[in-house]
Amino acid sequence: MAMQIDSDKPRLSTGLPGLDRVLTGLLPGDNVVWEIDGVRDYLPVIGPLAAEAGRLKRRLIYFRFADHQPLLGDDSGAIVRQLYPQLGFERFVTEILDVIEHAGRGAYYVFDCLSDLAPDWFSDRMLGNFFMIVCPYLYELETIAYFALQKNLHSFHATRPIFNTAQVIIEVYRKSNHLFIHPLKVWQRQSPTLYMLHSWEGEEFTPVTSSAVTTDILSSVPTPWLEFTIHRPGTWARTFQQAQQVLNQLQQGLKPDRDPAELLVRLVKMVVTRDERFLPLVTKYFDLADVVRVMQRMIGTGLIGGKSLGMLLARAILTKTDPKWHCLLEGHDSFFVGSDVFYTYLVQNGCWWLRRRHKDFNVVLERAAEARQKIMQGKFPEYIQEQFLEMLEYFGQSPLIVRSSSLLEDNYGNAFSGKYESVFCANQGSPQERLSAFMDAVRTVYASAMNEESLHYRRRYGLLDRDEQMALLIQRVSGELRDNLFFPHVAGVGFSFNPFVWNEEIDPKAGVLRMVFGLGTRAVERTDDDYTRLVALNAPLERPEATPEQVREFAQRRVDVLDLRSNRLASKPFDQVALTIEPELLDYFAERDEDSAARALDGDEQKTFHGFLSFDRFLAETGFAATMRELCRVLEQNYEHPVDVEFTANLSKDGSFRINLVQCRPFQVKIGAEGGRVRPPERLDAGSIVLATRGPVVGHSIATVIQRLIYVRPSVYSQLSSSRRYSVARNIGRLAHLGDSSARQCLMLVGPGRWGTSMPSLGVPVSFAEINTASVLCELALMHEGLVPDVSLGTHFFNDLVEMDMLYLAVAPGKQGDTLNEEFILRQKNQLQRLLPSAADLADVLWVIDSDCLVDGGALFLNVDSMKQEGVCYWTRGG
Repeated sequence: MAMQIDSDKPRLSTGLPGLDRVLTGLLPGDNVVWEIDGVRDYLPVIGPLAAEAGRLKRRLIYFRFADHQPLLGDDSGAIVRQLYPQLGFERFVTEILDVIEHAGRGAYYVFDCLSDLAPDWFSDRMLGNFFMIVCPYLYELETIAYFALQKNLHSFHATRPIFNTAQVIIEVYRKSNHLFIHPLKVWQRQSPTLYMLHSWEGEEFTPVTSSAVTTDILSSVPTPWLEFTIHRPGTWARTFQQAQQVLNQLQQGLKPDRDPAELLVRLVKMVVTRDERFLPLVTKYFDLADVVRVMQRMIGTGLIGGKSLGMLLARAILTKTDPKWHCLLEGHDSFFVGSDVFYTYLVQNGCWWLRRRHKDFNVVLERAAEARQKIMQGKFPEYIQEQFLEMLEYFGQSPLIVRSSSLLEDNYGNAFSGKYESVFCANQGSPQERLSAFMDAVRTVYASAMNEESLHYRRRYGLLDRDEQMALLIQRVSGELRDNLFFPHVAGVGFSFNPFVWNEEIDPKAGVLRMVFGLGTRAVERTDDDYTRLVALNAPLERPEATPEQVREFAQRRVDVLDLRSNRLASKPFDQVALTIEPELLDYFAERDEDSAARALDGDEQKTFHGFLSFDRFLAETGFAATMRELCRVLEQNYEHPVDVEFTANLSKDGSFRINLVQCRPFQVKIGAEGGRVRPPERLDAGSIVLATRGPVVGHSIATVIQRLIYVRPSVYSQLSSSRRYSVARNIGRLAHLGDSSARQCLMLVGPGRWGTSMPSLGVPVSFAEINTASVLCELALMHEGLVPDVSLGTHFFNDLVEMDMLYLAVAPGKQGDTLNEEFILRQKNQLQRLLPSAADLADVLWVIDSDCLVDGGALFLNVDSMKQEGVCYWTRGG
């Protein structure tokens, strides 16, 4: 923040007239930093300042957070604010700013010694960030604030921001119980003796004019910062050096200088996690060497975040449970960008204040939009850019993925599935071009920490006030290069519990995979009209599709790859990608159509693969499904909770494979809520059935009244422009969040194509935040010919659906057992204009029915048996 001084500002007193003469007084807005050897050298200046605040009848506030003795007593007149820095940086800073904001202009402040913060945050960088946030605010409010910092303890990450931000910096020396002060910075003030060493004698501060005495005093104190060839190590670096030393001693069979178990816990809290739910697992499966290896591959300091934790913990659990996993799992050489780098980036690029919470959530969203723009235009410190470049030199031109790994995501209770970005880097070009592309990817992930979807999610789960920082996981992309296309054979997501049981032979506890050929983006995003392979892990060859024709029709048709020639992520037709793969490998994944191939030979058709992806031989002959079932079981057993994993796999010609486990987190499914089977009514008049399905059904069996049904008319919706379809989606979001909570007790949404798609040509492009109040989501196979609802198991949208315990149904009118009675729906009075007058122009496409306003009275009921994959929504007069 740029600061300008007003020469007409009144001079204020330190309470020590002699010191006032040295400094030519204090100015409103001064942040005064005392560099000390110990708190006893800070105490002598605190009492006089408190007395001066009392004389002026100014409010005096004392921020108490350190372990040292109190600086002010009960008779000082100070308001004491007790703070707990161990609860996190965000909360600590926010509480201080709230107090400052409430106190207003002209208050006086005393802070405990700031050096006590570094051990709580394990970071000098965050100490510097704290000062850069708080001090400009104090300056604006024309306060006087005293801080202390222990000399020779902190790295430049703390000292440089403090020196650049504070208005007054004074070093205190003690020799034979005699105090000396040495002003290092007194902003916008000058005198012939201002920056000389001064002796504190009674009430006077006398310049030391003898060079011999000055040399004697100053040279008696260690000055490591003057050794210009080295950096002074901060808290993080010193702890890392201690860990390396203890690890070396253990490896040499020597008695370590420190207790390894105690040091491990400190390192885990410094680098891996401070979440009490994960700490027992981490300390069980990580040893000192594991954490040191992580620290050796870190850029910056701070925590590595939830996604990195999940990946490392899952690998540690597997390999330390059974050594065979060393052979089954691909190795990893990931790098980790610490969470402090994110915070420093926000502070130095003027984004932090835009993140600060506000009572009005709409203001939060407005500030977030501005923050995203600033983040995308921000600059990284040179020392961070240098570390980025060193990492890229290590990877060479191997493709990379920059993945979000925030402190809150992938935890028990909140997955943040798909809320933050991950960005592929094809990583081609000159070193400077690759660095530029990589930094753009980092900015994109950082900006996603402020996107609306993630903020809505945090608000819903009461996480807006939690300390959320964005670390990064940098991973080498798993796969092989084939004709300038880079991709793995298989990728997808796996769940240790299967919420979609499409026939009674399937054991939900065995788990399920959602699998694709190529990069896994196709398995976790609902982007186009393509399909995936669902694999029940106790019956891998059982498919949801009923006939061979359906198996072929609903096979994956496009493959996501990294195109190294064009240096980007691309989607290619499978029949073209297949030509790059050796036939003996391809036959594990695809079925050949010999008749089509023969016909092609007779014509002039361009060379292409004739067949489709089935994965049948891969699942039948390699043991992959059994291995993934065991992997999920071992992880669930140790997490004591169902898990959700992301993986890739690559196959050798002999049928052996290796798995790259890229993510693991608790799966937010509510297993215990199933209860007994729900019996459908025995006799239902055809005219009273609103819709019926024979599957897919995902979720728990249920029998309930539908209070409100929102219906998107397929015939009208399909004729709308893209902009009008987006308008429909936005207004569905408004309807779903109306203040009439009673009508939302069971809200059912019924619409054509795919809910949550990013392409309005394929369905209704709502975000999950817009419809997270719904209880039932129904997709109709009526969007266009050839497009049917795809069970979105494993997509980010699906994970949100499961986390909210939302029921999913698909209806394909014309399929045996499936029914849609649009006539009944349109016969009811449309409540849209009453509920949302601004959307009256959409009344022909959006039909809203309330159960208590039905034309013939009664009510709407929904009856679903998920085990039998049957569901029916019907009207009954008895409601």
